Amino acid sequence: MKHFTLPREGGLIENGLPKGILHGYEKVTAEVFSESREAAREIADTIVAAINGTKDRYFRLGLTTGATPVSLYNELARRCSAGEVSFKDVEIVSIDEYYPSSSDERQSRNHRLHEALLDKIDILPENIHIPDGTVPQDKVSDYCAGFDKYARNLDLLVIGIGELGQLGFNEAGSSEKSRTRTVRLSYQSRKRQSRNFNGDLSATPSAAITVGIGTMLSASRIIVMAWGEDKAGAVKAIVEEPINPSCPASYLQKHDNVSIYVDESAACLLTRVVAPWMVGPCEWTPKFIRKAVVWLCQTVHKPILKLTEKDYLENNLGELIERFGPYDQINIKVFNDLQHTITGWPGGKPNADDTTRPVSAKPYPKTVLIFSPHPDDDVISMGGTFIRLVSQGHDVHVAYETSGNVAVHDDVVLQHMDAAFQLGFADKFAEVKALVDSKKPGEPEPRELLNIKGAIRRSEARGAVRSFGLNDNTNAHFLNLPFYESGGVKKNPRTQADIDIIKKLISDLKPHMIFMAGDLADPHGTHRVCTEAALEAIEQLKEEGCGWIADTHVWLYRGAWMEWELGRVDMAVPLSPDELIKKRHAIFRHLSQKDIVPFPGDDPREFWQRAEERTQNTARLYDELGMAEYQAIEVFLKLY
Repeated sequence: MKHFTLPREGGLIENGLPKGILHGYEKVTAEVFSESREAAREIADTIVAAINGTKDRYFRLGLTTGATPVSLYNELARRCSAGEVSFKDVEIVSIDEYYPSSSDERQSRNHRLHEALLDKIDILPENIHIPDGTVPQDKVSDYCAGFDKYARNLDLLVIGIGELGQLGFNEAGSSEKSRTRTVRLSYQSRKRQSRNFNGDLSATPSAAITVGIGTMLSASRIIVMAWGEDKAGAVKAIVEEPINPSCPASYLQKHDNVSIYVDESAACLLTRVVAPWMVGPCEWTPKFIRKAVVWLCQTVHKPILKLTEKDYLENNLGELIERFGPYDQINIKVFNDLQHTITGWPGGKPNADDTTRPVSAKPYPKTVLIFSPHPDDDVISMGGTFIRLVSQGHDVHVAYETSGNVAVHDDVVLQHMDAAFQLGFADKFAEVKALVDSKKPGEPEPRELLNIKGAIRRSEARGAVRSFGLNDNTNAHFLNLPFYESGGVKKNPRTQADIDIIKKLISDLKPHMIFMAGDLADPHGTHRVCTEAALEAIEQLKEEGCGWIADTHVWLYRGAWMEWELGRVDMAVPLSPDELIKKRHAIFRHLSQKDIVPFPGDDPREFWQRAEERTQNTARLYDELGMAEYQAIEVFLKLY
């Protein structure tokens, strides 16, 4: 299956650039890859070479669990199966475990590491060392001291990091000299970990056993992995910022042989990505020039047309002036370029000169297909544009790719059952309550309960699009892609069955415009999987000779948290105050996602609040660059 990466729009010319210059801003060497699987192959090369190069003793390897190492473990298992490496002379040490937790619990680190890797390779059971979460409380301190001996002086430690720079369960404030010990988990950590317990905070352990930072630093070599935008802040802190106890992983700067492997999304805040002209020579494409000018405006706090030659020269942009100057012509060109992204007609303005507009005037009306990974991403991410496309007469369809059933709280289900009874329908409350009570932490939810939750999400989505005039019977499509229907947080692999469902819908509609999620925050997340499935469907239709698809253009929106940087934007749709309210009311129709969302993350705001702040901030950025002042703006990237 193909992996989605954003198209490159200019940037640092790394070929031939000395390593000392490339990594000049880095305290920890960062290896940047286009996507996580490419990085995983490189790390696997290192591990295999190290194991095969060790003779007359065991190779001692430290590993972690979670979503980050999935690609790596798949690659190691494949190479073991192919005979490229054997783990018979390898000792593996896992760095943490919930406490209390037994190895037969599905959500335990022990179980997850066996499932992801250990059961697929030829390692000897006696060479596996995973913290025991069943040790009695009065003996656990002595146990941790003994385990620490196994964990010291590893040949290689391969670990991931948390969003705030956690290492294992070493959180902010952990000592750089800490050893293996039990730790209390903070409320925020338990919220994050509750994803592994079907969102049930009460079932999430409040403590853990973790190898300490000091023990980790005793390893001969350390490789850190980080994928996705949600790790970008931690990567920046580890690689470029001073050591800070609030970011435990920053202590890795004290190690003499440590590298961090990241994908482009996780690297997005590094200097070589944010301002590569400060590092070395660049490839200056039109969008990259825009990126540089926008960065300069934000650095010197000026609108585009007030930038001076001195501003360029004092901020390492002399190369840009030398190649494309004078500076005032660059200002004017970028100002016009950015201004032309703004349109109140996201489907194209009929009977208008479309020379400088982001969307062509013809055909009108257009058939528009909006892919929504969950049943509320459409209105959260691009609700104002959605409303405008409908009001301007286009034939708009929305396809909800997954049921979103696991994101419905049990209390919401029971409330719906009670409402049905109060309205005089069948009394199913006790029956459904028994289903809820039968759930086991970490286990898939009962299918009957998931069906009810899926129905709730469908009714909310239908109500949302009805609120602004879309026909929810003919123009709302519920695809229920199979990969999502695992009944738990961990999803099934994406297969051709998912792609075929999408292909059929696209073939039936033959849309002129397709909108889909461009989120890259989680390399294994639902948004990414849905987008990759949709793009694969389009590619297969092209390969099958569907000529009409050459006239289909794909536009990418972002989720509730992140927004496209203005250097990338191809279309900006301004929203009036009234449209912003309509969008908010559409989001409100998704009642199951208000207040008690099972997987809210670290951001306490509701989705409508996040969405409004994001779009209002985008409008503010356009205003600060010298554009017209709008209430809010939704922006899009044109993929092709």
